[in-house]
Amino acid sequence: MDSISSRPSKSKKIILRSVIALGLALGCVSAVKREDFKTCAQSGFCTRNRAYADLAKETPNWTSPYQLTTSSLKLQNGVLTGDLINTQEDKHPSPRPGLSFELHLLDNDAVRVRINERDPVSPRYDGVQDTVLIKPYGLAKDSAYTRLDKDAAGALTIQYGAQDQNKIKVSSAPFKIEFFVNDVPTVVLNDEGLLRFERLRKKEEESKKEEGKEEEGKEESKLVDQDAAGDEVDIKVEKSPLELKLEENLWEERFKDHTDSKPRGPESIGLDITFSGINHVYGVPEHATSLSLKATKGAGAPYSEPYRLYNLDVFEYEIDNPMALYGSIPFMLGHSKNSTAAVFWMNAAETWVDVEKNAEDKDSGLLSWIKSKKAVSTPATKTHWISEAGVLDLFVFLGPTHRDIFRQYSSLVGTTALPQSFSIAYHQCRWNYNSQQDVAEVDAGFDEHDIPYDVLWLDIEHTDGKRYFTWDNAKFPNPTDMQQSLSAKGRKMVTIIDPHIKKDDNYHVSKEGAELDVYIKNKDGNTAFDGWCWPGSSQWIDFYNPKARDWWASQFSYDRYIGSTKSLFTWNDMNEPSVFNGPEITIPKDVIHYGNVEHRNVHNLYGTMFHSATAQGLTQRNETNQRPFVLSRAFFAGTQRFGAIWTGDNMASWEHLEIASPMLLTIGLSGLPFSGADVGGFFGNPDAELLTRWYQAGIYYPFFRAHAHIDSKRREPWLFGEPYTSQIREAVRTRYTFLPFWYTLFHEASVDGTPIIRPMFTEFPEDEAVFATDDQYMVGNALLVKPVSKAGVTRSTVYFAGDEKWFDIKDYSVEQGPGAKEIASPADKIPVYQRAGTIVPKRERPRRSSKAMENDPFTLVIALDSQGEATGRIYLDDGETFNYEQGDYILREFRASNGVLSSHNLKTGSVGKTSEFVQRIGALRIERLVILGSKTKLTKVTVGNGNVAEVECSKAPIGGSYVCTVKEPKVAIGEDFELSWV
Repeated sequence: MDSISSRPSKSKKIILRSVIALGLALGCVSAVKREDFKTCAQSGFCTRNRAYADLAKETPNWTSPYQLTTSSLKLQNGVLTGDLINTQEDKHPSPRPGLSFELHLLDNDAVRVRINERDPVSPRYDGVQDTVLIKPYGLAKDSAYTRLDKDAAGALTIQYGAQDQNKIKVSSAPFKIEFFVNDVPTVVLNDEGLLRFERLRKKEEESKKEEGKEEEGKEESKLVDQDAAGDEVDIKVEKSPLELKLEENLWEERFKDHTDSKPRGPESIGLDITFSGINHVYGVPEHATSLSLKATKGAGAPYSEPYRLYNLDVFEYEIDNPMALYGSIPFMLGHSKNSTAAVFWMNAAETWVDVEKNAEDKDSGLLSWIKSKKAVSTPATKTHWISEAGVLDLFVFLGPTHRDIFRQYSSLVGTTALPQSFSIAYHQCRWNYNSQQDVAEVDAGFDEHDIPYDVLWLDIEHTDGKRYFTWDNAKFPNPTDMQQSLSAKGRKMVTIIDPHIKKDDNYHVSKEGAELDVYIKNKDGNTAFDGWCWPGSSQWIDFYNPKARDWWASQFSYDRYIGSTKSLFTWNDMNEPSVFNGPEITIPKDVIHYGNVEHRNVHNLYGTMFHSATAQGLTQRNETNQRPFVLSRAFFAGTQRFGAIWTGDNMASWEHLEIASPMLLTIGLSGLPFSGADVGGFFGNPDAELLTRWYQAGIYYPFFRAHAHIDSKRREPWLFGEPYTSQIREAVRTRYTFLPFWYTLFHEASVDGTPIIRPMFTEFPEDEAVFATDDQYMVGNALLVKPVSKAGVTRSTVYFAGDEKWFDIKDYSVEQGPGAKEIASPADKIPVYQRAGTIVPKRERPRRSSKAMENDPFTLVIALDSQGEATGRIYLDDGETFNYEQGDYILREFRASNGVLSSHNLKTGSVGKTSEFVQRIGALRIERLVILGSKTKLTKVTVGNGNVAEVECSKAPIGGSYVCTVKEPKVAIGEDFELSWV
């Protein structure tokens, strides 16, 4: 292992990062230290499985050695089980005759495939499901298998689905599973024959095997000598380079100065998954790359490395790179004009994913006719999934729509927790605000410059020597008063709390943790692991220990976290976990968790477990039934149940502003919608133009926070002067006017898993022009956003999808789809358009915080489509407690049709007495209707009770339709109403 002295101290690390940042600004220094992180060639199991794939490709008539024993198949309680053997390993009776195969047909039309060792020398880790899956799922009844047919070759066919549209074909020899939608092949498992299961074995067994090989080799050498003595042609029996790679780093593995002892030996799994008829696949975050994943193998592949899923602290990360970053979600969605499908590879060990694309033939004319007479492969994306340990546990989702897939997936791993309303407003952060006086001055600066914000953050310097749950008494002598001062304006505070605990017997958290024995253990399983992080010598909480989780949660109670109040919330950083002197700046794989679980099996889940325990602590700490807010840097599938994440230590560059959009879109469609990127960039110093453009983009991130490195210049929104202060103020205020719309989208995501910001293809699934588009996107189904991500740009190319109109949200000018058009994007705005056919709720009075807006009236912006119709929703609750779970909320649908706007209640079920809060908020008035897209000038608006409202109309600047404003229609947001216009 690296010595402590070989890692930079905190001060040295800050200086190093500053020098690198300066070098980047000058264009002379590479951002990330690539040598700190493995490539596939430096990872034994990745090398072995990739070599296996290459061997399969180079071997004529390659056939997978895995076969399903059809006579062993049994169907019981909705699960099909059987024996899967490797014909190269299971030729003779053995204590370990093969693998167990399971196929689960779920009642939500998803399918689960599990493969495990039948009788291993020791159990393979199979606990990921206990953390990731939210509850036991429902299985289809055995009657759903009534259309289970077996053909002459032994292949099984199962018909299923709500409309009986899906089919599974399980072939036995070689083993392969094909998924069809309406008889069209969509997903195929083991089509390339790359299924590979490294069986657990004893090292002594491996040694004997090697001895046998040596003896065999000697005999072969002798034959070669005899042949050579007789002047005959030499015959050499040697392994190919690929075959040799299959035996690399089986029992011990070194990287730089670190050694992974690998006490269980090789145990990786691999499988190829083909998306048939699909050229675009998305997902497997987190990577700083395009939305539509680029190929990593095949002719002309842009990348030579697979996408790596291994949570790591990679500061100043590069863009356009498949390197691992802070989070991992092994979910992939494929889409074409004719089909949509997704897979979830439920494994928390280090994982690599290769992508190879078989592009659709675009030739035309004579060449196309000639090719049509030959066998031409259909479009497909072939992926190869490789994990270091665990079992093969895979879910397949066939939709048929994106919304169906999001619903199916989220029903297994959970939807995003409905956040407190303040958390979707603007957050102000840097490393670090230096003192209580500094906090007061920054807070006052927002008021002075009329810029709203809701949360002020404190980084690690607020603590007493990096001891979490403490305060630096010299800098922050009265933290309770500081929080109450912010709270009086409706504002909150967030402090950072990391999973590494300073090793210090005089530090109460450190001492209690040792006494309770809740730290991760060294590979001996007895002594606590000791590593290096911000406080120096540190230990890490083992969140797999139930006692540790409960103890950690208890630390957030007000009597233990002295100086905390109910307006204080939490930021979990460094939870990959980051270990400065560890391999790849993280914890060794062979350390031990509770239950004798090796860290290698659960690495990608560690941050989620930490996030979960912190959220538990914030929920339990008070008696006000308050929802938690916790931000995490590391994540996995299921993290969305506990709070928000962000994309880590980005840089103040136009390239990082540009890459934020595809990164956030990818994370969102992978089930984690509450995400954001540091506005302005964490490292470096943005100029005024970059910072302004980043605010204009950042107001459309689900999580909207500005953040900066300790060495960066101060960049509060007013420090660059005019016109930038006004431009940033206008951007932030725009976010606040749309908060009712954002909160409604968060509610929708909490119910069915639908992403909040969405790739264009999810809203326009048949428009091939948008399948790879990631420089513009949708907020919900209503707003089209095109960030400006290059310097000096004043005109932007915007693609308007669909056959309807789009309305600029500022001046209501009209553009007609479909097609691309050059749109003005001056310094004070970016292109944002409301889609015809939608109704968006807003609050348009500027206030200092979202809390100050809770009694304000509403505006509805009604964008009529070509048929004169539009729909929209609003969701409202108290924005703070869990009372909504008992039905204490408002959910209404607005519908415009044939010149009539109506409001209807969508809340279902008996909820008992409605709270005073909901009665009050439901009585708030709608003060304005803005009707867009009318072909004629409206002259009269009549409410159902006979009241006539004032209406004013004017021509839109572009597009020829009218913009009509109805003032004070005298209706309330929470009531049923109808009003008509002529």
